[in-house]
Amino acid sequence: MADEKNKRWQELADVKRELAQRDWFYGTSGNLSIKVSDDPITFLVTASGKDKRKETDEDFVLVNAAGNPVDPDVPLRPSAETQLHTYVYERTNAGCCLHVHTIDNNVISELYGDKGEVRFKGNEIIKALGYWEEDAEVSLPIIENPAHIPHLAAQFSKHLTEETESGAVLIRNHGITVWGKNASEAKRVLEAYEFLFSYYLKLTLYQKQLVT
Repeated sequence: MADEKNKRWQELADVKRELAQRDWFYGTSGNLSIKVSDDPITFLVTASGKDKRKETDEDFVLVNAAGNPVDPDVPLRPSAETQLHTYVYERTNAGCCLHVHTIDNNVISELYGDKGEVRFKGNEIIKALGYWEEDAEVSLPIIENPAHIPHLAAQFSKHLTEETESGAVLIRNHGITVWGKNASEAKRVLEAYEFLFSYYLKLTLYQKQLVT
């Protein structure tokens, strides 16, 4: 267990470093996790209140399927949104879950929040999400953002299925949560959606400027 934990720790630390370099951790926002074992389910999750642009020995906490620290003597609290991660590992085949708050994903969530989804079509980056057919279209669900985490988790869980290894949900004026079979895949899904958000917002702005 110790060797596997150390291996996964480094894997998640590498992802955190890359996302921090993109400045996707405003304040102490965001949370990341990676599965360590399947039976019983345990996973590393970011500790609450930490500046994720810094790297320390207290960046992650090992928790069980209930989201509680495996070692009760560890003086760290797991992320307040750990319950979303527990649902991902209980209800999908994913091995890594990433959640970030960016300006672009917040703006997109507000623009399309009333529709409950946002759709993207005709961009090459969609292939990174596993859609290879010509003129593929991807639909990303948008859920509301209740302050009570169990209510948020209940909405979120409706979009999790056992057959999937990867996916994403956008939380209105909050951030995007993605998951994948491993850290590399989860990061790829996250990067693809953030690319689409930025591309769409810039394209819309340029089109409006051309009209005026």
